[in-house]
Amino acid sequence: MRVEICYNREDYFHYLTRKRIDMTTLIDGKALATKLQGEIANKTARLKEETGVVPGLVVILVGENPASQVYVRNKERSAIAAGFRSEVRRLPESISQAELLEVIEHYNQDPLWHGILVQLPLPKHIDADAVLLAIDPTKDVDGFHPLNMGRLWAGNPLMVPSTPAGIMEMFKEYGIDLEGKRAVVIGRSNIVGKPMAQLLLAKNATVTLTHSRTHHLPKIARRADILVVAIGRAKFVTADFVKEGAVVIDVGMNRDENGKLCGDVDFESVAPLASHITPVPGGVGPMTVTMLMEQTYEAAVRALKK
Repeated sequence: MRVEICYNREDYFHYLTRKRIDMTTLIDGKALATKLQGEIANKTARLKEETGVVPGLVVILVGENPASQVYVRNKERSAIAAGFRSEVRRLPESISQAELLEVIEHYNQDPLWHGILVQLPLPKHIDADAVLLAIDPTKDVDGFHPLNMGRLWAGNPLMVPSTPAGIMEMFKEYGIDLEGKRAVVIGRSNIVGKPMAQLLLAKNATVTLTHSRTHHLPKIARRADILVVAIGRAKFVTADFVKEGAVVIDVGMNRDENGKLCGDVDFESVAPLASHITPVPGGVGPMTVTMLMEQTYEAAVRALKK
């Protein structure tokens, strides 16, 4: 489908929003996140009133990484807005691995805390795998513990990585049927690509997991009814990757040549082909933090049943 020419990204975005092109629906992750966070706050208030339990989320931040500082502030604000008990444990970059593991074990043992999140990346002298392994799997709201990854692949998930979980909520909200559909995931990380593939498979999609070294990648992607892109390269996916009517989910968060935020998908060329597409920003990003809050709430409810 072809549309009239617009002269810059902002004009084009507003054109899509205003005209609601027949085949293109913008998936508004920010609006959905606001809706779900309101529901979490209401559930939390009821839980506190009925049981006295307040979901607790601690974020452990090692060092002064500027991007990590921003992410942690967003998580802290969301936790407070949800009515959670919230703490950011800031530790010096020089902390030893043994000392960090002791901090994690303290929160493992404290029943006031239902969710533990260690902000990545960690300093080079700390083994991130050992740190993730040290978190109690029942409090691992990031879903990165090997036990939680194994449960996901076994079809019995407990904690799920929050970005893929948020994407599944988007499919649900927008009535996107996955059963029998051909899904292609570009990117094979443990954080997005691999768990995304399994969540799609669990909904009876037929899934192809690809990556930057996949041969004939555009040809494979063009077969997809559902295309999820998490490869970490600005505007990597262009129109020749996308068949008309596909659902396109852009997980990327990059800066273009002008320093503006952009995704892994070239929005201008792909949007006219897609039936649904997520913008960047305002698409997948807000849902990631929201699902962290949801999993913290669910962990608090499960703790009541022990």
